[in-house]
Amino acid sequence: MDAAIIEKEALRLSESQRALLADRLLQSLSKIPLELQTAWIQEVDSRMEAFREGKISAVDGQQAIAELRALFPR
Repeated sequence: MDAAIIEKEALRLSESQRALLADRLLQSLSKIPLELQTAWIQEVDSRMEAFREGKISAVDGQQAIAELRALFPR
């Protein structure tokens, strides 16, 4: 299949579907070392535990992205 056709179809996906696709494509380009994957999993587990214990609060994803875009304009 032609890359231009794939791109055209991919751009029809929702934002979250495009993000997942982009993540999968990036993973296919560079393999993340096992120790880094393990460190990320530990970080996620730690943050989830802190959230469940009420030590940190959740932030709306779209709001967080909007704030980051405002801080780091293109």
